[in-house]
Amino acid sequence: MRKPDIITAAQAVDLISDGSTLCTIGMTLISASESVLKEIEKHFLEEGHPRDLTYFHTCGQASIGMPGGMTHLAHEGLLKRVIGGHWGQSAKMMDLIAGNKIEAFNLPQGQMANMFHSMALKEPGKLSKVGIGTYIDPRLEGGKMNQKTKDCGYDEVGLVTVDGEEYLQYKPVPIDTLLIRGTFADENGNISTAHEAMVLEVLPAVMATKRWGGKVIVQVERIVKNGSLSPKEVVVPGVLVDAVVVCENPHEDHRQTRSWYYDPSYSGQGLAPEHAAEVIPLTERKVIGRRAMMELLPDQIINIGTGIPNDVVGSIIAEEGLSDTVMVTVESGVYGGTPQKTIDFGISMNAQALIPHDRQFELYNGTGIDFTFMGAGEMDQTGNVNATKMGPKAPGAGGFIDITATAKNVIFCSTFTGGGLKTEFSEDGVKIVQEGRFKKLVKKVQQISYNGKIAYENGQKMIYVTERAVFKMTENGPMLTEIAKGVDLKKDILDQMEFTPLISDDLKVTDTIIYSDGKINLLDTIMNNNQEEQV
Repeated sequence: MRKPDIITAAQAVDLISDGSTLCTIGMTLISASESVLKEIEKHFLEEGHPRDLTYFHTCGQASIGMPGGMTHLAHEGLLKRVIGGHWGQSAKMMDLIAGNKIEAFNLPQGQMANMFHSMALKEPGKLSKVGIGTYIDPRLEGGKMNQKTKDCGYDEVGLVTVDGEEYLQYKPVPIDTLLIRGTFADENGNISTAHEAMVLEVLPAVMATKRWGGKVIVQVERIVKNGSLSPKEVVVPGVLVDAVVVCENPHEDHRQTRSWYYDPSYSGQGLAPEHAAEVIPLTERKVIGRRAMMELLPDQIINIGTGIPNDVVGSIIAEEGLSDTVMVTVESGVYGGTPQKTIDFGISMNAQALIPHDRQFELYNGTGIDFTFMGAGEMDQTGNVNATKMGPKAPGAGGFIDITATAKNVIFCSTFTGGGLKTEFSEDGVKIVQEGRFKKLVKKVQQISYNGKIAYENGQKMIYVTERAVFKMTENGPMLTEIAKGVDLKKDILDQMEFTPLISDDLKVTDTIIYSDGKINLLDTIMNNNQEEQV
């Protein structure tokens, strides 16, 4: 029977040819194959090889301020082209893109995760309506994030018509080398991901790689005896694995997340005490999160995205005791528990279920989530939202486009202005101590990540929540429906916008309870919303 080779990280680099396509699977620094990634960087810096790689990845695979993950690959010459979902936590990758040093295609993360299925099945690409009317649409930008990409003569996204309806075609990307991570490999190469904090899309990526005749390299913590792994625990059968690298320094290069080596409450081997969930301090981010959650109904499945939502919503749910009222999910495949903050985005303490990343997007893109809470960079006078490109910096979409395209309710969470905003909160409302340096409510967004007109036509409910004002999407654009006590409508709102919004005839004042310390009984608000919905 065919068995994989047991090799060193340095030997793994020898399997990667110049000009080939490398794919890695992970999210933030979770499941990062650090031993091999470090060696790729070391070989390139010392020997100039491998070089001119096309790098294909679904999730952002870096952590702010850390050198790990995809940041090891962020060198001019090492990369020719990147086709990825998100780069927001890798400053070096964003600098390469902003500086026109490499070609950069940004695609919706969920579409990319499910492209593996299409590629494995030898289909001519993945067809989807997700991305139409956004910068992914080839009639706009085609997902090309800099001038070098626009000039390269290659298109990763096409437009096709099937039965009279338009679809985007996400074109196949042949994979030469796949780099994944497991916890254990047995002597036959069967792979378990037992201690990984996410399931991810490991197996579909393996199947796609094998379709192209590519090599599968797996970094593991240790090798165990045959028969040690339950057949149901095996994520990748050993006959599909070409090489196994045993991590020599797991406490540094095989960590469960950036923040810790291993915690069983994040991978299902144990539960943390309920008091372990952090109660976050009262800031504008918590205020925004509380107000956003006041839109909820009971018994809903919700999603939280990066930025303000991921930093506060999970903690608010824990503090308010709402875990039996709503089911929180994260795009990585998490159900329930308390999601971690941005640097460890995608994992959850005491989760009820962990399903594969690609399967999660079948729910998001198919059924559509009940509520999604998303961060936002800009909103314009037509209700378009930009969350993907700020000036020359291109963090990319992640799961933003997939999830907001089909959610029944989209709640954007953003400060009203950006860059140095300082606020104070009390029973008297909001006090703007220092205004932000730049406006986020603009005439025209730099990049269309969310198309307000299409969303409204599809019957979607969209609300834009800030620390001082709330807007709701209407047929004619955003309408100001609510302002905070203590702010001046002209000075603090209208003068801080580049356009004049519609203003509701019934302009409400935000409930000042959201500015209080301690539990604010959000459950009562959510249950009242349910009663009003039924009337």
